[in-house]
Order: sequence, then C-alpha cells, then structure tokens
Amino acid sequence: MTRHPDAVMLFAAGFGTRMGALTKDRPKPLIEVAGRPLIDHALGMVDDLRPAQVVANLHYLPDQLEAHLAPKGIQLSREEPEILETGGGLRAALPLLGEGPVYTLNTDAIWSGPNPLTLLRDIWDPGRMDALLMCVPTGQTIGHSGSGDFTADADGRIMRGPGLIYGGAQIMKTEGLVAISEKAFSLNILWDQMQRKGRLFAAIYPGRWCDVGRPEGIALAEGLIADV
Repeated sequence: MTRHPDAVMLFAAGFGTRMGALTKDRPKPLIEVAGRPLIDHALGMVDDLRPAQVVANLHYLPDQLEAHLAPKGIQLSREEPEILETGGGLRAALPLLGEGPVYTLNTDAIWSGPNPLTLLRDIWDPGRMDALLMCVPTGQTIGHSGSGDFTADADGRIMRGPGLIYGGAQIMKTEGLVAISEKAFSLNILWDQMQRKGRLFAAIYPGRWCDVGRPEGIALAEGLIADV
C-alpha cells in the first residue's frame, strides 16, 4: 500500500516585497482575499488531509503570524537571523515534520477546482517519484506572466521548459536536503537533481489558479472565488 505523507510544510517566511505598501506592516500570508487571510485559504486545503503535523516557517514580522497560527495548532519554525529560502527553510523544519515525504504549500495563491493536495495524495507513487509537483497549464492561470516552468512527457516526468506553471503545491522526499552545502537555498536545487534521475513528476491541475504575489492579484483572486 502506498504510504501517504502525513506532514505539511507551509511556506510563510517571505518578505512579500512585490506587494509593496501592503506588506509594510504585515506579512503577506495575512493579506486578506475575500475576507480571509491568504494563509487561511491554504489551511482550508490542508484540513482535508487531516495531517499529523502542520508546520509553517516564519521570518518577516513573525510575531503576527505566530499569534495567528499558534492557536490553530500549527507548529512554527522561526528562521533567525537570516531567511533560509524554500530549501533551507524546509530542511530547518524537518525536526518538526518528521521522517518521510512531506507536502509543501505556498501561501500566496488561490485555487479554483479540486483540492490540489488531495489530488497529489491520490497520484503519489514513491516507487517512481522523488517529487510530485502540482502544475497548471498556462492557459488556466490568472495573474501570472511567462511561458511556464516545466514541460511534461507522456508519463508525467518533467523537465525545465514552457507550458506548465508550478502552482506551489507538491509532495517531496526530503532526504536529499541533507547533502546540500548551502545554508539558504531554493528547492530548485533538489528538483534539478531529481530531474536528472528521471524522478521529478507533475500532476496537471484541472481547475484554475491565481497568483496573489502582487497587489493586483487580490482583485483577480476575489473574482475567481466569486465565479465558483
């Protein structure tokens, strides 16, 4: 029987610089979309998994996020004094996440359609995969420019190229993090290692996805939610 991951990492440490004045006095995950903080939209998806552990990393204005998340039972991984990026942040949180593959979820996007995390859970095959990324065809994205991050073959293996945008949700094995020498680094380093081994895969999201990385993304996301 396939063992499903039982821990979720929420990436919530970033400065939110693309949000301009909106993040001057609050962290980006607490910016509201349709009356709810962005991170609460993410937690709504996590709740469907009923995971044993949910961890969020904190760096920018961490006290505000701690006050919001701690009462919800979320464990916190503070990155001090320096921010560690996605790879370093995930590695620093491993003592809280436990052993085995984990879900990771960015907190600056709105999904319209099936829960991407449960879709990943149903497709995950650790015998073939070291990571399974939820990717969105460019035509189904809102508020995002560019031609895409990845291209997929008929079996779902992915490599760098146009056509698919990484939506910020994945299942990933974490063993490879230990061997990376940098303290602060992107998960792209680990993805590239997995890709060279033919073990980096994508699930294709059937719904729509909105990037809320910039101020204009808020109204776009609210419009997407209103269309449901």
